[in-house]
Amino acid sequence: MAMMDETSGPAAGVLTRRRFIERLGLVGGTSMILAGMEALGFGIGSAHAAPPVLTGSGNGKSIVVLGAGLAGMTAAYELTKSGYKVTVLEARSFAGGRCQSARAGVTITELGGQAQTCNFDDGLYINHGPWRIPYHHRSTLHYTKTFGVPLELFVNDNDNSYVYFEKGTGPLAGKPIRKGQIAADARGNAAELLAKVVNKGGLDLPMTQEDRDLFVAYLVNEGYLSPKDLAYSGTEGRGYEIHPGAGVDPGPGKLTTPYSMTDVLHSKTWSVLTSVAGYEQQRTMFQPVGGMDRIAKAFEKQVGHLIRYSSVVQKIKQSDAGVEVAYTDSDGKPAVVKGDYCICTIPLSVLKSIDMNVSAPFKEAMNNVAYAPVGKIGLQMKRRFWEEDHAIYGGHVHTDMRDIGSMSLPSTGFQSQKGVILGYYQFGNEAAKISAKTPAERAAHAVAAGQKIFPEYAENFETAFSVAWHRVAYNLGGWAEWKEDGRRDYYPTLCKPDGRIYLAGEHLSYMTGWQAGAIESAWQQIAHLHQRVMA
Repeated sequence: MAMMDETSGPAAGVLTRRRFIERLGLVGGTSMILAGMEALGFGIGSAHAAPPVLTGSGNGKSIVVLGAGLAGMTAAYELTKSGYKVTVLEARSFAGGRCQSARAGVTITELGGQAQTCNFDDGLYINHGPWRIPYHHRSTLHYTKTFGVPLELFVNDNDNSYVYFEKGTGPLAGKPIRKGQIAADARGNAAELLAKVVNKGGLDLPMTQEDRDLFVAYLVNEGYLSPKDLAYSGTEGRGYEIHPGAGVDPGPGKLTTPYSMTDVLHSKTWSVLTSVAGYEQQRTMFQPVGGMDRIAKAFEKQVGHLIRYSSVVQKIKQSDAGVEVAYTDSDGKPAVVKGDYCICTIPLSVLKSIDMNVSAPFKEAMNNVAYAPVGKIGLQMKRRFWEEDHAIYGGHVHTDMRDIGSMSLPSTGFQSQKGVILGYYQFGNEAAKISAKTPAERAAHAVAAGQKIFPEYAENFETAFSVAWHRVAYNLGGWAEWKEDGRRDYYPTLCKPDGRIYLAGEHLSYMTGWQAGAIESAWQQIAHLHQRVMA
């Protein structure tokens, strides 16, 4: 049904769904648009909960899949169930693409960099690729359930963790502050100011007296205000100076003293607060028990026999008769595999340098997609001081140190002896800058930053493992970064096949950087390919 614009016709002055979405974009950008579309039933994130039903048989048609990441293995798994003959070429000696976890024995050598071997203690790991799953990524959850990959909660927000901002001013600058205290004081003080204004009729709002009374009641509840004088004086949720307990000494407990509104504002720590969780960043999320690579290994168990490992693609050639892919095998010898069609999941950052006969518009589109520089580091600590000394169980430490980004505390292994902290998670120019350092220098940089927040950081550090995804040979970036004009001018071209070549991967979704993007892109392309074969 067509929707009329609000500025003309009988619908003038009416807020249509289209106009509502446009206004969301003006207020909150793309993320707000996605959330709004999801709420109205037009969501483009994780649009499907199950793979397409491929009615009819592939009748032995041969498919060459390039790349054994989640997109490639999804395509291989679903196509073989429908009678297709599938061969997968993977440049690495293992499957999973960026779905990796660093544990003892894992090695990596970045382009132009030193070789690293992870020497974490047995049972410890860091997810240096994807590391969390939102509840609405139903495609990812479809396969964790199908393959029996057990999940546990990922603590994505923790009010007892710290916020550390150096660039603010006032007495809170350069100090680790509990996030829950900032949340309570920012909202409490704001609610107090607003409640007093509303109570005196100081707002020019079309509100009845009953409306004002109810709104003030809401603010009292939201900001923990005194109903008598509408004052904010703290709340037990921000913590106690003297904790309540048994016996006569602890007494009823003494609440901590709130920070003033001025101090909170000038510290700029309020910037980490949101009224509700972001669309992609809920308060609690999921992670596979034992590491994110459990998902890749579950796929590999199903399709590993189809994969030719350590096979580096050199040339992709297509004709009216089929597709021919030249590659070097695990012995470094030239080889060729032929098929009726090709599903290519190689990142565009890598694919655009491979010789392939595709149309000029297709090549132009591939060359106009940038990839994000991304860096992560895992730091093994000999003692879980963040739990024992600071009572923080999972969650992130938010900072304004751009060359650190955020730190994250493990959401697994609670109360065990050791643990691995995500020491930094960087993007863009900062990730590129830190990636020029040696692994030892990166570790020293991360430890020095952590020491500003946790006095126990340096003395407990044991070993590190880092990755700069823009320097990893078969990735050359963390994920695709589409700009608005790219989505308009190039994205549709790459979503369609060029002859017998179909592209898939997180880069061909609106969920770039997420496993669900890779999976659902594969679902879309195999549905199109199967429809073509059946026709």
